[in-house]
Amino acid sequence: MNTDLFATTSDTTCLVTRLWEAASAGDEHTATGLVLRAVDDGMAPESVLLDMIAPVQARVGEEWAANRMSVAQEHAATAINDRAVAALSVHPAARTVAGRGRITVACVDGEWHALPARLLAEVLKLRGWHVDYLGAQVPAPHLIAHLHRTGPELVALSSSIATRLPTAHAAITACQAVGVPVLVGGTAFGPDGRYARLLGADAWGADARSAADQIQGGPLPRPESGHQTIDDLPHLDDQEYTMVTRTGTRLVRSVLHGLEAAFPAMRQYSDLQREHTAQDLAHIVDFLATALYLDDVDLFTDFVTWTASILTARGVPANSLPPALHLLAGELKDFPRATRILRLGTDKLVAASVPSTSARNHP
Repeated sequence: MNTDLFATTSDTTCLVTRLWEAASAGDEHTATGLVLRAVDDGMAPESVLLDMIAPVQARVGEEWAANRMSVAQEHAATAINDRAVAALSVHPAARTVAGRGRITVACVDGEWHALPARLLAEVLKLRGWHVDYLGAQVPAPHLIAHLHRTGPELVALSSSIATRLPTAHAAITACQAVGVPVLVGGTAFGPDGRYARLLGADAWGADARSAADQIQGGPLPRPESGHQTIDDLPHLDDQEYTMVTRTGTRLVRSVLHGLEAAFPAMRQYSDLQREHTAQDLAHIVDFLATALYLDDVDLFTDFVTWTASILTARGVPANSLPPALHLLAGELKDFPRATRILRLGTDKLVAASVPSTSARNHP
């Protein structure tokens, strides 16, 4: 055995660095070996999950955003981290007696980023809970059927993509309607959990450790019968969200056609570049719809400025975004909330002096 590899396993910072090097290089053997040896050397399994694997996964996302890692490399590194979690879960030090009760952990429908939910599930198991981990992209009807069959004390729902928040809202409401409280987590719900509160979740966890601490601190109260969280979103009465969602495909097609005149460089695009541009516009429409659903301008303006930074990192000309937003506003001229959001998005881009386009290659 190469003992040098594990010479400083007591140093968490060094462990994170070594695990990052292994995961980013696609070296599953070394990655899982580091994780298991860390536990053998006395590191608590929960600490391995949250202080070693979780920071490495966060760096994977950062490296992708900075264009230092391709989508394929990001997926491969994430898969290695997931297999490291699986290896840890069967280590003798991770075996516990499930005596606290039953919890369901799942990702909302359409959410493929499952590792945050997996980390929470493993932490809860370590703390003595019986956990049903349902994985990525769980449709609400299947989730509710599972709740009826198993009767858990709590559902923990994860989502990393803000455009899944309307779907998350439906899942939260459905779970509460059958009497099961819901804790939510993931970057989709905002850094301070603002969208968790808006959508009526019973609790929010900033990360797996804080979520597990909340659960361990005491049972969440059962939801009030008859309350529908849709009542907390009166702005939806204007139907703007519904109309933008229903006409999304047409909006993308119209703006794509208009961009050829407003942004002449597009006329020289290859078929692949046009396909990417159409995907970019679809992301813009999806985020606009979500901002309308939540009545939150910042969600959209933060997205377009983030998108600008992503494109800049990739060396992609980003100056087609302002005309794209202008064209989209023209298509939605009869929708005052939508046009206001688009105008403020453009203003924020101009103020930041970073004209942009969209979220190509979002993993």
